[in-house]
Amino acid sequence: MIPVTVSTEDDTRKLVALAVDDERPGMEILVRCLNNNPHIAKVRTAVDASEALRVISTDDEDVRRRREAGLPPIDVVFADLQMPGLSGMEMARVFTALDPAPLLVFVTGYSDEAVHAFELGAVDYVLKPYQQDRLDQAVERVVGLYATRYNSDATPQQPEQDDTEVIAVELGGVTKLVRRTDVRWVEAHGDYVRLYTNDGSHLARTPLSQLEEQWAGSGFVRIHRSYLVALRQITELRMGQGGYQVVIGDGEQILPVSRRHTRQLKDRITGAGGR
Repeated sequence: MIPVTVSTEDDTRKLVALAVDDERPGMEILVRCLNNNPHIAKVRTAVDASEALRVISTDDEDVRRRREAGLPPIDVVFADLQMPGLSGMEMARVFTALDPAPLLVFVTGYSDEAVHAFELGAVDYVLKPYQQDRLDQAVERVVGLYATRYNSDATPQQPEQDDTEVIAVELGGVTKLVRRTDVRWVEAHGDYVRLYTNDGSHLARTPLSQLEEQWAGSGFVRIHRSYLVALRQITELRMGQGGYQVVIGDGEQILPVSRRHTRQLKDRITGAGGR
């Protein structure tokens, strides 16, 4: 077993990370990169999911002190998806049931599991081989989320929306991450949706109704059974043949508004304009 590795400055105000990887070379690189990050105070390690679960359930002094302070036993778990025995996905389901739960970053050599990873609440998805700058980006996301979680001025019932939230999309057999703030409107395609950005359109495996619920607090409004639109992209609401329509941007796209969504859309536009 690879021993617990502590960075040169073991500062409890920084993050305690758990690295889970069954391949020793990959584990060594991951631990080195995490220890190189100034936000990481300590790196614990586990060679598989079963050992990772033992680490977070241990009753040693450090973990006990964190629980007494209302902190998760580990701040962030960097876990490989493909491991013998219990998979990274199955392990993640156990972690997310903890209260409070550690944040999850999946690290893997495969890009086709990103959709499932984000469905489980992962904050990032890092592809192997490990790169210091890419892992640093993941740590920055974790730091930002914890700053919001433990901000005494924040309202726990309505945490701030994370404008860097991403959604995994499929592009020619490759999984790509698209930022929510880049999405202009969304079109339903059965159990999939097509996201429209300035760079084109992207297919994602998620129902429109689920995306509507997740993005309701981030300025997106349902205008039709087939369309979800970013309010900031609507430049005009007008009556057309068959009912109301919205104009997107400089008129490059016109979308229908169904009768049942018209009132809600008008209310949202009026409310947005009044702020």
